Amino acid sequence: MEDSKSKSGQESSDSRPLPTFLDSSATREIEKDPFNETGSILQEFEDQLRDIARHEPRIQESADTANQSTEDLQALLEISLGINSTMRLEDTLEHVMKNAIELLGAERGFIMLLDDFGVLQCKTAYNISTKELSGNGLRISNSIASKVAKTGKAIFASDAQDDDRFAEQASIQELHLRSIICVPLKLKQNIIGVIYLDHSLKSKHFLKSDLYVFQLLAGLAASAIHNASLYEHLLDLKHFTENIINKSPVGRLVIDAQYQIVSINDAGLSIFDKNKEQVTIVGSSENPTRFFDIVPESETPRWRQMIDIAFNTQQAFEDSRYFHNTGYVEKALSIKLSPLSKLPLGGDGLILAIEDITENVILEKYVILSEKLVARGEMAASIGHELNNYLTIINNNAELLERNLKSENFDKVHFNCQRITENISGMKRFTDGLMDSSKLDSDFLRYDLKHLVEDLLFSLRAQTRFKEILFTTDIDASIPKISIDVGQIQQIFLNLFNNAADALEEREKNEKESAEAKSEESSFEKRLGINVRVDENSEYIIAEVIDNAIGMTEETLKNLFRPHFTTKESGHGLGLANCKKIAARHGGELTVKSKHGEGTMFRLALPLKRENADDKPKED
Repeated sequence: MEDSKSKSGQESSDSRPLPTFLDSSATREIEKDPFNETGSILQEFEDQLRDIARHEPRIQESADTANQSTEDLQALLEISLGINSTMRLEDTLEHVMKNAIELLGAERGFIMLLDDFGVLQCKTAYNISTKELSGNGLRISNSIASKVAKTGKAIFASDAQDDDRFAEQASIQELHLRSIICVPLKLKQNIIGVIYLDHSLKSKHFLKSDLYVFQLLAGLAASAIHNASLYEHLLDLKHFTENIINKSPVGRLVIDAQYQIVSINDAGLSIFDKNKEQVTIVGSSENPTRFFDIVPESETPRWRQMIDIAFNTQQAFEDSRYFHNTGYVEKALSIKLSPLSKLPLGGDGLILAIEDITENVILEKYVILSEKLVARGEMAASIGHELNNYLTIINNNAELLERNLKSENFDKVHFNCQRITENISGMKRFTDGLMDSSKLDSDFLRYDLKHLVEDLLFSLRAQTRFKEILFTTDIDASIPKISIDVGQIQQIFLNLFNNAADALEEREKNEKESAEAKSEESSFEKRLGINVRVDENSEYIIAEVIDNAIGMTEETLKNLFRPHFTTKESGHGLGLANCKKIAARHGGELTVKSKHGEGTMFRLALPLKRENADDKPKED
């Protein structure tokens, strides 16, 4: 075999037939079956071989070598299927290294990839440790790899011991290297790394034909490695995005056209008081959770309306103030629904961005909550009346605090403490406002009456006296903003709700006494309805507060709005009188209808357009 050794760039002979292009007879055999997929792929490999041959002239072709060429190409086909069977970069590199060793019968080998800074980094090796590869012991391998990566040209030595380029290298002698072959990993014209093989067996040499096959293998490997790298990058990006979304304080959900949950983050689960085990997303089960399964049944119609509007119009839909009742506490939410096309499993969907703004609503409510005095002579009584509202809430929460401490309901303890602190702050703001006489004047601005009513109900429902009342609301979502003094209009509603609660308690007491006298149980249910709409002439917004309480007599109705008239033992008779004046100051009217024993309806009419309005803007 010594005679078969050749200098680099010279051809060598070997008993092993050289793989060549398919001759015409072999090609005809493939072309007999135009549907032969393997034949088509083999023909593609032949085309690549011809391209390589134009740059690396082969030794004379022979029809006798056609079978060997076909075997090599079939082997490459099998290798291609193997290295593309996984999308994990580590597995792909191992497949490439293993098949390269087996195909060319090498003793050792490694694959290096260029990093973001253009430096070669070892990714996998066979019979070579990473420590050895980075040390001086294999500096020849490193220098070859660097040169191939830089020039993009393969380096081949059939016998390095007799090759002028390497024979003088000490490492060649120390490692007893015989054959060396290193080719670039190219993706089109971009070099992404190198693949290197060698062996020290005297009886074994890499042939020039091995270089051609090895270059084909490198081309297949480069594509597979690139795809695996992209896949891992996409996975990293997916995990990164998921971590950001899950750590966002805003709840984010994606639902499909069947209202099934495609994804939901941790904040979304928290808003709806659910855990991950209670929600099954699309693709993870045959029965994914529908969005309406995680919202209270009473809220389903409203959610369905909002979602259907977004789906049907393909436009974003927003509700900056939505009140969600969890069963334990009511939350204020800001909602935005945005159409989303081409979900991962097909079809269109919606992104739901839901933010818990409960704290903001509470703070806003107490900033705007202040009573405006009608006259200086009524100041003391009015102050007492307003402060009594705060003290009632504080007293109720103090009682609940003691009860929750005894039962160790510490989550509710936090809520009670928060309510007490908020109302004390509200009292302070109220008293501070009284010191400025200018606060007696009205402060008009354009405001959403729907938000005003919902904010007030949100606060009142937490109070003990209102928890037993069944609230029903019918508030038109399309009513426009109007010019009002927010604090004064809120004061009207607060008085009406408190008066209704007093009247409901009185009827409940009477009903119980009557039932006990008959040895029966009372079936009375306290109800309070709130309706807000635009009137039929589109001139006023009409707000109605309706209760099923004890009602009023004709005598009471005649004197109801007269200052200092009251039917309560501890009342001062200023509340409704002030409300009447506030309504008139707004160009509106407060009226009442009531029948003793049946209930009462207060009707507040506020003009859509106020004459001589010079209002301050209000950002919601």
